[in-house]
Order: sequence, then structure tokens, then C-alpha cells
Amino acid sequence: MSIGKGRKIGTIAVCVLAQLLIAIDLTVLHLVLPSLSEQMHPSTTEMLWIADAYGFALAGLLITMGNIGDRVGRKKLLLIGASLFGVASVITAYAPTAELLIAARALLGIAAATLMPSTLSIIRNVFTGKERAAAIGVSSGLTILGFGMGPLVGGVLLEHFWWGSVFLVNVPVVIVMVIAGALILPESKNPAPGRIDVPSVLLSVVGMVGIVYTIKEVAYQGWGHWDVAVATVLGLGCVLAFVLRQPRLAEPLMDLELFAQRAFSATVGTTILAMFAQLAVSLMFAQYLQLVVGWSPLKSGLAGLPGMGGAIVGGVFAPLAIKAFGRAVTIALGCALSAVGFALYSGIGVTIVYTDLLAAMIIFGVGLALILAVATDTVLGVVPKARAGAASAISETATELGGALGIAVLGSALGALYRSELVIPAGVPPEAISDTLGGAVQYAAQLPPEQGALILGNAKLAFVDGLQVTMLCSAGLMALLAVSALFTLRGVPKVLEDPEDEPAPVPVATG
Repeated sequence: MSIGKGRKIGTIAVCVLAQLLIAIDLTVLHLVLPSLSEQMHPSTTEMLWIADAYGFALAGLLITMGNIGDRVGRKKLLLIGASLFGVASVITAYAPTAELLIAARALLGIAAATLMPSTLSIIRNVFTGKERAAAIGVSSGLTILGFGMGPLVGGVLLEHFWWGSVFLVNVPVVIVMVIAGALILPESKNPAPGRIDVPSVLLSVVGMVGIVYTIKEVAYQGWGHWDVAVATVLGLGCVLAFVLRQPRLAEPLMDLELFAQRAFSATVGTTILAMFAQLAVSLMFAQYLQLVVGWSPLKSGLAGLPGMGGAIVGGVFAPLAIKAFGRAVTIALGCALSAVGFALYSGIGVTIVYTDLLAAMIIFGVGLALILAVATDTVLGVVPKARAGAASAISETATELGGALGIAVLGSALGALYRSELVIPAGVPPEAISDTLGGAVQYAAQLPPEQGALILGNAKLAFVDGLQVTMLCSAGLMALLAVSALFTLRGVPKVLEDPEDEPAPVPVATG
């Protein structure tokens, strides 16, 4: 597809807008929950579903929506999804009850599932070779910026308006995106798509939702609950049935042969582990800056912006690094920088030294953007354009799984370390302060100043000790991933030529 330079720039702008919407919406809710709880008074179960409905719908439908985009047209699906996102944002902002809010959040997740694979597959079809690597580098860096903008935007709005304003702000962005997208974006789809296999759709949705639900609930309440057991069996069983069904279909929902290509499978695995680390960092440091250091949500959001600036630098630098060093070395470099960032994070204390945090944020941001930009370009570059939506969906599903695993595993590890390190003063009921740092902060505020300060000091010290250990373990993981990337991606070409028909194995250097 040959289009002009101006239209190409406009295409990136529209796709980045869509990705920013999704990224901001993923992170802003944690900031909104306290205000929402005060005004709406949801039950504990309702609060969990308000927080998780978006992620469940998004994770469950990514693979299906990627395939629908290949069939009906990626531009058409993006415009429909963007319009739905705007409507769902209004419903969310003005939801009068917790039940309607949960439904609206699920609708937002469905809309986001149409946007994520559509944006990447549109970029895949508009740009080729070196141009594609540069376009994905820019969009990846700006998308990571969206994760940092969520708390910042939310903090500004919550200082002046009610909690629903953080969702209502999506509407003007959606209007601009739909109008610009209709005028600028080129249409593309699989010329011979075939029919979508409905049983595969159902298996993929139930399987992904079951797995993500299991991961989240194990982090919250552990294994010993009937709902976790049911979700585990359903999730793993449906995923296994899905995998066994695909090779028998003429038009599979997920082409498992793609994973036979080392470049494809290795980069998908790298994406999972990179997001495993990144989302956990976002969640943990939101708690650190607000509960340990005592900064407001707005100040905490502003404090994280330099790290997002590092992500933009990393995204822009990624295609240059591919040209100079190759894909394997560039991803390994990104992993190594992330490991250094984690190691620097492990040096934080109860009293913040912002210059130390600044260095860690910037280095980590550059490293993460290098990983994601190169991994995304590699995943899209080794598949034919006709299957771009399906490949994008696999890449985005890896992102979702990695993030959910990171929050669950590292979050649970941090919680366990916090409880093991916490010194509970005599006369204080352990359950009041041992579950979370947030609970300890609330309990300490109800006590006389001297006793409250003692409890709060112990809780902060235990949290920071746990955070330091978690960061060191994450640094080790990323260092191992750096070494692994040098071998698993060895010989993958710097410039991936476009396979037009069937995906062919990527040539690998021998010797």
C-alpha cells in the first residue's frame, strides 16, 4: 500500500491516540477508587468487579477482535470500537449504581479489545521494513507515556471535579479520533478471510478470562476458594481445547504455526516477561509515592513523567539500534537497561531521594521501550499482511497476560515480604495492619499521634524492605532475559521483508 508522507504521519497520530486512551484507562482507575467508594458505597465484591471488569473483557476478546478486523476491515473495526469507547465512557462517568458501573467498565473493555489489535495491524499494513520499525518505535514510546499520564490526568481532574470526569475526558479525544480516522486511515483486510469459528471464539474468551481471573484472585485471596478452583479448571481446560482445535481448522482463529518461527515465539515470550515487570513497577510505586512518601496523586503522577520521557527516547532510538546492532542485541540491551533500573530501584528507602529515583526511572523507561518496540515490530514483520490483525492480537494478549502475571506474582511476593518483615507493637490487632500498607495507614490515623507514628513507621519500613527484595529479584529476571535474547533471536535479520502470502520461516544465520 502506497500512501503519502502526510497521511502516514496522520495514521500514526490516530493509532497513538487510540493506544493512549487504552493505556490511560488501564491506570487511572486505581486513582479513582477511593473517591468512587466514598460517593457510591459499593460492596467489597462490587469494588473488585469495578476494578477488574475492564481487564477481563479486554483479555477475553483480543484474539477474536484481531480476527474480526482481518475479516471486516481494520479501519472499520477501529472506528466502531472508538465510537463504542466514547459511549461507554459517558455511561461510566454518569453510572448511578455499582451494577451499571460494572457493566459500563465491561463495555469499555470490549471497545478497547477492538482498538488494540486494529492500531498495530493498520501500522503493519501502512509501513514496511525500516519505516515500520520507526513507526512502531514512536507509537510504543508514546503508549508507555500513556501509562504514566493516567495518574497525572486523574490527579488533575480529581482536584477539581468528581470521579466520573476522568472517564468523560475520553469523549473529545474519541470525537477527534473518529473524524480524523475516517478521513486519514486506509482500509485493509484479509482478501480471503473465511468464516470465524464460533466454538474457538467461545473457548478463547472463557479460557483467557478464566486464566486472568485465577491470576488476579490468587493474588487477592490465595488458592483455597471454590471460585478460584473453578476458574482455574475452566481457564486451563478451555485454552487446551482451543489449542487442540486450531490445527484441525481450515481457517484457525489463532495460527499456531506462527509459533514455529523462532523470531515470533521468542519475541512473544519476551513481551510477556517485559510487561510482567513493568505493570508491577507502576502499581508498586504508586503505593510507594503516596503511602510511604506521602505525596498527593497529582504530585506522584508528575514525579513519574521523566520515566515516560525515557520511554519516548527508547522508542525513537529503537530503529537506530536495530540498524546498528541487530534485533537480538537491541532487545538484550533493553533488558539489561531494565535490569539496571530495577537494581537502582532496590536502593530506595523510607525517606525518598528523588535524584536516585529519577535515574532509575529514566534508565528503566528507555530499556522497556527498546524491548517493546523491537518485539512488536518483529512479531508483525514475520507474518503476512493478511494476518496482521491476528498477529497483533497475539502480541497484545501477551502484553495483557504479562501485566496480569506481574501484578499477581510480584504483588503477592511484595505482600508476603511486607507481612514477614512487619513488626507489630504490643496491643495492636495483627489483622488491622498486616494485610496491606494502605490498611496500616488508615488504622494509624485513628490512633493517638505517638502510637500511630510508631505503627506507621514499622509498616513503611516493612513495605520498603519488601519492595527492595522484589526489585532485586526483578533485576535478576531481566538480566537472565537479556542473555536469553542473545540466543533466541540470534540471526534474525535487521530488516524483515514482508511475507505476502504464507508466513515463511525467518532466515537464521548458521555457524
